[in-house]
Amino acid sequence: MKISNLHIDSYRQLQNLDFDFCYPEGHKNAGKPLHKICLIGQSATGKTTILELLKNNIGPLGEAKTVADKYLFSNYRLGFSGSIESRDEKNVYLLQEKTIIKNGKAFENNYNAGGAIGKILQNGLRVLYLSSELISSDSIKIFDQNPTNILNDLANEKFTDLNNKFTQNSYNYEFSNNMNEELWFSLLYKILQYRKKFTQMASELINKGAIGDLQRLNAKYQEWSKLNENPLIPFSKYFNPILEKLRLSVDLINTEFPIPIKSETTNEIIPISGLSTGTKGLLLAMFPLSELNTDNGIIFIDEPERSLFPDIQIDLVSHYERLAPNSQLIIATHSPFIAASFEPEERFILYFNNNGKVALRRGVSPIGDDPNDVLGNDFQVNYYNKFGIEAYEKYLELKSRASKETNPETKKKLIKEAVALGDKYNF
Repeated sequence: MKISNLHIDSYRQLQNLDFDFCYPEGHKNAGKPLHKICLIGQSATGKTTILELLKNNIGPLGEAKTVADKYLFSNYRLGFSGSIESRDEKNVYLLQEKTIIKNGKAFENNYNAGGAIGKILQNGLRVLYLSSELISSDSIKIFDQNPTNILNDLANEKFTDLNNKFTQNSYNYEFSNNMNEELWFSLLYKILQYRKKFTQMASELINKGAIGDLQRLNAKYQEWSKLNENPLIPFSKYFNPILEKLRLSVDLINTEFPIPIKSETTNEIIPISGLSTGTKGLLLAMFPLSELNTDNGIIFIDEPERSLFPDIQIDLVSHYERLAPNSQLIIATHSPFIAASFEPEERFILYFNNNGKVALRRGVSPIGDDPNDVLGNDFQVNYYNKFGIEAYEKYLELKSRASKETNPETKKKLIKEAVALGDKYNF
């Protein structure tokens, strides 16, 4: 499922805006919904508002039931004045104020049509929202616990229920500072289950006296490992290429934390609470994507660049695409490094027009362009501050004076000064 169009008649500060989320004519994917979307804009232009609007209104499509292929047995109602169009491989869905239209056919609202025999309209729709306010003390506390302590706090029945509760064909999850801790425990289920089996295996070996025979102990462990793969291995393959720039890695041996992070400089295991803000955010965003089935998904990410150095931002979108290759990524950002990872037709720039209204235009800079060019062309930001502007004006003045100077020595001196200034600022 991918969103192909958003039309807003009126919603908060947004009025009469039409987002064509399809590749334009001439593109190799012309007419198809965009694989990824980048929302850019000044503060208060509505980037986060649009993410939340889409999430809140597309998510219920995975719960709406139909009866007799005619009635919409649902409380579905669009939460704004406008429409959303989405598509899967076979169908086009148009979500309007009080109904849903599938392939041109409108379903009638009928709450008495017999919901017990209803059929899910879009079974398998998966919606995931990663808030810019992703980090919370409660979430960090979970990852700072020893897995054994978590297991001791969770009764066996509740532990099994958590895995079943959140292992669903469809989902609509939001990860924010109000995160549901049960969802975190569910995502950690495979790791906790592995640690539980590991502890049982180690206890059995100790009881059988294997602890005194290191060769036998290692052989038994290797035999057990072949039958019980460490669930951190797949995640580490995704996450370690990001962490290596921070001189960190996921440690596959340590059992102190659910996801042990090791310093490659000191070889020490660092509690999640001891990581930088940016690294915490990366972990809390990347881990759910590695554990959830994101096929047929729509993933909303608000300001993924928060607290991250530009060298991480440059490749961040590619890492998200690797984690969720069959999902539509919709990202709101202030970062030209993030925006440069999108094709120009995938960028939507919100800005205030001369009347103070929020307006919309598409991107210009090609994918992979110099972030300074993206700043100038798409963000339309003059990235020189007053000191840089003064230096540029001085540079132009020196060049102008040199071109008019007739005295060879003075001319030479002016040219030399202009070159030095130009080299310093890369004019």
